[in-house]
Amino acid sequence: MPNSEMYDKVRQGNGFIAALDQSGGSTPGALKAFGYTGDEWANDDEMFALVHQMRVRIITSPAFTGAKVLGAILFEMTMDGAADGRPVPEALWARGVVPFLKVDKGLEDEADGAKLMKPNPGLGALLERAVAKGVFGTKMRSVIDRANRAGIAAIVEQQFAVASQIIAAGLMPIVEPEVSIKSADRAQSDEILLAELLRALDALPEDRQVMLKLSLPVKPNLFKPLVDHPRVLKVVALSGGFSRDEACAELAKNDGVIASFSRALLEGLRHDMSDAEFNATLGRSIDRIYEASVEKADA
Repeated sequence: MPNSEMYDKVRQGNGFIAALDQSGGSTPGALKAFGYTGDEWANDDEMFALVHQMRVRIITSPAFTGAKVLGAILFEMTMDGAADGRPVPEALWARGVVPFLKVDKGLEDEADGAKLMKPNPGLGALLERAVAKGVFGTKMRSVIDRANRAGIAAIVEQQFAVASQIIAAGLMPIVEPEVSIKSADRAQSDEILLAELLRALDALPEDRQVMLKLSLPVKPNLFKPLVDHPRVLKVVALSGGFSRDEACAELAKNDGVIASFSRALLEGLRHDMSDAEFNATLGRSIDRIYEASVEKADA
């Protein structure tokens, strides 16, 4: 079973979940957004060392605490690293921030308007390591490009099959079937996804729960039935390419949904900032995302 203190923090706490899980494909873009030019690393090891420094600077900032940040999603190498002189998951929880781990290995090629997760034969061993390191839950991402019912159903089926393995290992799965905000039929994808998720949730045993990480819907509060579902611990939203202001404005229209932003959280941060400037910029970002997560706009 997941850690009960962490469970209560996620269920009852106010705040949002920081997504600090950029992987191999998205790391160069994250570093360039952080002010690097791309000439600062010669290989993957040097690149990942820089992104680890970026993440450690964020999670050790005085602005980054459990007062407004409920949790943080980590990349595997970050989970294995150190911050504040201790393992990263332990350092996060010491600040009141619940640690999660990205566990998928990327996406398959598109079929039926959807990108399924690649096979992950090492998942069992990774889950064991995560439990041993004090991680509370996991996150895994698929992508929906078109409103194709077969493709969306396949994504949800795969996500919930893997979620069952994660629950059995004693962790809380975050199921993330992302609807691309660039999709021409995004609103229809939202509707199909809602129906498929409700079907999968209704089929879960009463003693099981998942979390959901979803794109902000075209229709505000479309996902309220998921927020209210007894098999859902929390619904969180990804920024999905929106700017921070855009993402926060859309998030505030959705009752009960909190943020799990990556690019929108890191917007404006640069590696060459002084500590005072860096912490102030991060603090303003955290305040804005927290507000949109807990203070909702009138319908």
